[in-house]
Amino acid sequence: MHSVSFKQVDVFTFERYKGNPVAVVLDAKELSDAEMQQIANWTNLSETTFVLPKTQEPADYRVRIFTPGSELPFAGHPTIGTAHALIEAGAIAPTDGVVVQECGAGLVRLDVTIDEAGKQLISFELPHPKFEPFDTQRIDELEACLGTSISREYPPVLVDVGARWVVVQLASAQQVIANKPDLQSMKVSNLRDRATGVIVFGKYPVDGTADVEIRAFAPACGVSEDPVCGSGNGAMAAFIRHTGQAEAFGSQFRASQGQILGRAGFINLEVSDEVIKVGGEAVTCIDGLINLR
Repeated sequence: MHSVSFKQVDVFTFERYKGNPVAVVLDAKELSDAEMQQIANWTNLSETTFVLPKTQEPADYRVRIFTPGSELPFAGHPTIGTAHALIEAGAIAPTDGVVVQECGAGLVRLDVTIDEAGKQLISFELPHPKFEPFDTQRIDELEACLGTSISREYPPVLVDVGARWVVVQLASAQQVIANKPDLQSMKVSNLRDRATGVIVFGKYPVDGTADVEIRAFAPACGVSEDPVCGSGNGAMAAFIRHTGQAEAFGSQFRASQGQILGRAGFINLEVSDEVIKVGGEAVTCIDGLINLR
C-alpha cells in the first residue's frame, strides 16, 4: 500500500471548523485523472487539491483542483489552503514573502505576511476577470430563481476569474442572509450558462465586524452552498470595480460568509485599478497520510 502526506485545511478562519475546508494531497504525481476525481468525490468537500511538480517558471508548485464532480482551472480557498499546507509541511518557502502557484488558469501570485498578532495571512492576486452582461430576460429569470428582488441599478454580471460566477447585488446584508433560492432552477440555468454558480452579496451598516455579507451557491458543481469562497469573493470585488462602486466600498474591505452554515469566515479584499487581492487566514484540522492504492 502506497501512502502520501495529506492535510485538511480550514481556510478564511483561524478558528478550526469555522472556515471552508479543503483537502490537500501533497504529492499526486502517481495519480491518474480518474483517481484524482475519485478521491475528490470521496472527500465530498467543495474542493480537493492535488500537488504536482511545476512545469513553468517561476512557479513553486503546480496544483489541480477538483470538486466532487469536476475539475476547476482555479478556485480561491483551495489556492490559499494548498499554499498553507505546503509551507507548513516545509515543501516550499516564500521568496521575499511571495509564492507562485501554477494551475489551470495560469500562474497565480500569493503574498505571505505575518500580522501584528503573529498570524500568517495569505492573499492571492485574482486572475484577470472577464465580464458577460445579462439581458433583461435572464435577469428576470435569476430574480425568480433567487425569490428576492435584485439591484437593477447594478444588474447581475457573469464574472469569469477561472471559476465563472454570476454576481448579484442585493440591497443589504440581511437580505443576503435571508435568501432561500430555488437550487434546482439555478442548476439548470448555470449549466446552460456554463457558470460555476451564483454569488449574492449586500452591504452591512457601518462599524460592523464586516463590510459585506456574501453567499455562494454552486448546485451545478454538486455544492449547494460553499461555506467561504475565495474566487466568489474575488468575483464580487471585480463586479464592484466593474460597476463603478469601488469608491463606495473602499480600496480595502472585509467580507463575511458562512453564518447560515454555522461558519465564521472572513475574507480581506484589496481593490485597485491594476489588481484585486483576496486574502485570509488558514489553519490545519487534519494532518496525516492518505492511502493511494
